[in-house]
Amino acid sequence: MRVAIPLWEGRVSPVFDEAGRILVVDIRNGAEQSRHEEPLRTRNPFERAHALPKLGVDLLVCGMISRKQQAALGQAGVRIVPHICGPIDEVIAACVADRLGDGDLLMPGCGRRRETPDRE
Repeated sequence: MRVAIPLWEGRVSPVFDEAGRILVVDIRNGAEQSRHEEPLRTRNPFERAHALPKLGVDLLVCGMISRKQQAALGQAGVRIVPHICGPIDEVIAACVADRLGDGDLLMPGCGRRRETPDRE
């Protein structure tokens, strides 16, 4: 699987639509095989949507993403895990361990509601 993660100061960029570069990570057999950075030369959502498949990207792990960009990537065949934040190495480790869905790396306000006990 080839994963793209937008970068900003060693962390997941908070908004994919504004990111200037991505980290492309190859994950096989439950381990990271390689990683390299790629520039995102355009902000046009349709051009970005075509650029990721050209790089062989299967999955985009990102923070916030516009509906237009999300739809364009979906049409291009790229799966998206949005609302993820944190240091890049932690996000990659969660990808490798298939733990992105456990909620630990969700952006504040973008996840499961915390259960509150009933008051009597």
